[in-house]
Amino acid sequence: HTANHIINRDCRDERKIRGSLKICSKSIIFEPDEKIQPIIKIPLRDCISIEAPEDNETNNPFTWYVNLRCLYTSIFVFNKLNTCISSTLSGKTEYLFQLDVAGKVDDVVQTLLQLNRASHLDKLGDQAAMITAILQSRLARTSFDKNRFQNVSETLHMECEAEMVTPLVTNPGHVCITDANLYFQPLNGYPKPVVHIMMHNVRRIYKRRHGLMPLGLEVFCTENDLCSDIYLKFYNSQDRDELYFYIATYLENHITEQTAESYMLQWQRGHISNYQYLLHLNNLADRSCNDLSQYPVFPWIIADYSSSELDLTKPETFRDLSKPVGALNKERLERLLTRYREMPEPKFMYGSHYSSPGYVLFYLVRVAPEYMLCLQNGKFDHADRTFNSIAETWKNCLDGATDFKELIPEFYENDSSFLVNSLKLDLGKRQGGKMVEHVELPSWALDPDDFLQKSQNALESQYVSEHLHEWIDLVFGYKQKGSEAIAAHNVFHPLTYEGGVDLNSIMDPNEKVALLTQILEFGQTPKQLFTTPHPRRIIPKFKSLSRTSSHNVSIAESPVSPNEESFEDLTEESITLAWNNIAKLKLDEQYKIHKEEITGIAVSCNGSSVFTTSQDSTLKMFSKESKTLQRSVSFSNMALSSCLILPGDTTVISSSWDNHIYFYSVAFGRRQDTLMGHDDAVSKICWHDNRLYSASWDSTVKVWHCVPAEVLGTKRHHFELLAELEHDVSVNTIHLNAANAMLVSGTKEGTISIWDVTTATMLHQLSCHSGTVYDAAFSPDSRHLLSTGEDGCFKVIDVQTGMLISSMASEQPQRCFKWDGHTVLSGSQSGELLVWDLLAGKFIERIKGHTGAVTCMWMNEQCSSIITGGEDKQIMFWKPQY
Repeated sequence: HTANHIINRDCRDERKIRGSLKICSKSIIFEPDEKIQPIIKIPLRDCISIEAPEDNETNNPFTWYVNLRCLYTSIFVFNKLNTCISSTLSGKTEYLFQLDVAGKVDDVVQTLLQLNRASHLDKLGDQAAMITAILQSRLARTSFDKNRFQNVSETLHMECEAEMVTPLVTNPGHVCITDANLYFQPLNGYPKPVVHIMMHNVRRIYKRRHGLMPLGLEVFCTENDLCSDIYLKFYNSQDRDELYFYIATYLENHITEQTAESYMLQWQRGHISNYQYLLHLNNLADRSCNDLSQYPVFPWIIADYSSSELDLTKPETFRDLSKPVGALNKERLERLLTRYREMPEPKFMYGSHYSSPGYVLFYLVRVAPEYMLCLQNGKFDHADRTFNSIAETWKNCLDGATDFKELIPEFYENDSSFLVNSLKLDLGKRQGGKMVEHVELPSWALDPDDFLQKSQNALESQYVSEHLHEWIDLVFGYKQKGSEAIAAHNVFHPLTYEGGVDLNSIMDPNEKVALLTQILEFGQTPKQLFTTPHPRRIIPKFKSLSRTSSHNVSIAESPVSPNEESFEDLTEESITLAWNNIAKLKLDEQYKIHKEEITGIAVSCNGSSVFTTSQDSTLKMFSKESKTLQRSVSFSNMALSSCLILPGDTTVISSSWDNHIYFYSVAFGRRQDTLMGHDDAVSKICWHDNRLYSASWDSTVKVWHCVPAEVLGTKRHHFELLAELEHDVSVNTIHLNAANAMLVSGTKEGTISIWDVTTATMLHQLSCHSGTVYDAAFSPDSRHLLSTGEDGCFKVIDVQTGMLISSMASEQPQRCFKWDGHTVLSGSQSGELLVWDLLAGKFIERIKGHTGAVTCMWMNEQCSSIITGGEDKQIMFWKPQY
């Protein structure tokens, strides 16, 4: 409350000191507006009299008095730098405060009396329960002041009680949301009467855990900032979820929370840095700079703090990211494991956590001393336990019996103020007699800014990029809990984990307060984001020759000097240019050449001849130059399902629903051979280096060695079955990777399988789609796999781990696609072509095309020419517009 502290009332030397009277749960604080005046702190427990004086009638009806008699009072005096220079304990005294607001005095006195009674209760749980009851009673007697609306025409959607979360302090009040604004009105009017956020400014919203319970909501009006505009904690999850719903549905261009998997994909492909990725993961795991018990956690990276030069090319410069801090010292770990084995259930290896409010403020004491004083009851920690030296802190984390702390984001940012005692704080004198001033830096750092720059370089170094996924497994991933955590020596106290205790089920208020205090003050493990091994980052050591040719070799087989300008470099540039303009596709020509839907497209090397298959059972040859149909061949009375043309343009192969595969000689214009390879319809075929891969509804993919007739000098081809890749259900599609070493198959029941074709062994199998897999393809670098299915979803799989890392839903099924690893061009059930940005998780362009489903798609090696076929029996020729 805005108030005056009255000194020597009704006397000649009466003085009024203007300031704020703060009624807290356990004390009363008067903070004068003038910094030179001392701050007065009156413990409620020591108040022996709280009353409104009987003679408080004045000429001003809006003036009210509160009189306090107390045993002890703390007086804090500050200098011009706003640093506390002295504190004294005053004996029995009396204080008189004059409030500004009419009608508040009785409420203030009653509240103070109730809090005074609560302060005399012996047990913390009883005190907390009574304080909470007082708070709830005050909230129930008030409501949001509608006069605070920005516009009289605003429509109220929802109002509820909540608390605004700031570091170490929660501020109760009322939340109100209208059709245009989000409001929070603090019960005490602090830090201002109303916090106001315009809805159209909101960019991100996140549901949060608070005290390991799903009660928080954080609102950001910026895209990338670490700190939010407001963090709210609700008294029940229903209110939280309802407010979240209103904000999310109101925003027409609301940026949906991206998943951990989508950020993983961006990080893997180098679109976001290691630092940005860790920030995103912290955000998704409920870490917030407004909540010191869940402050963002970053890893120690550098292990060398003694050398004069920092060498980021040496592995020994870096900390082992595959181990938690507690396991970095082998001798200490053995002692901890001995204790762990002898411990009764529930067991834990580390009694302290790697992130807690105390550890956060240990690092930030020089820039946030008020939080440290709040946490430690008005005192700084002992000088020898203060953050004095980077090297000493690292050594203590390696050797200390109970010190396992990691770092905070500030170590990898640009503001070095947390390393400098610019506020001239009196942080004490160490045992050697040295005053605690600035943080001592390693000898390889010229100054604090240089230290941060080199720390950033280390975080983004190749070594860390290659190993960061190991640390993510420990903190956010599958090694966080269970048997994997035990094997990785990564087990903390049960109360630090989500689900470790159900606070709502505890009836004893003292036990509840004790547990909540431990949860909030001694560290919380981040929400688990991954339950399978995190894939490695893609480190571009080599450059691929091309991206879509069936004759490509893998990346690792094709080293290219960074200074070497080659034809491949030009090809790569033209491919990039084509994909950058893929959203500007223009329909060039279209022809109706079949009687039923088109199922396959193959094009000769020079692009002059286009071969198509159809459910009308014909293979047709169309001349791009003369724009005429030149040949039409029927092999069977059943549908043809796909086609391809062999190198040299002499032979076209077609698969059929009649269980056969047909070889057509372009030169002689006739069927040259027939392979009776399956017991049911052949759905898709691929070819590489005299090997034919055929997928069938008989639940197999067969690998054939095929020697063409022209090579043998005979009339027929020679076939030899090399392998049979068995599935449980019908196989609908297959695709070879660029190096032709792996094959993906998709079934009619939504299963994706990845095979090593050199050994005919399955590498991974995932149930990805609900319904038929329509199409699947590796990225040009073979790191990822994209599939689409009857369920209308795109799925991205990490090929190395077999982990599903991203899922994106479309309005309707996408029947076929081409992609470059991040941008997708797909043909939809409705006949449109859609361009998708996988990293952003959304489609970016819709192009009108066929009058029925787009059933197949062909793209040339330079990605500059596209042909689609559809249910409307047409083929369409497309070109990007530059």
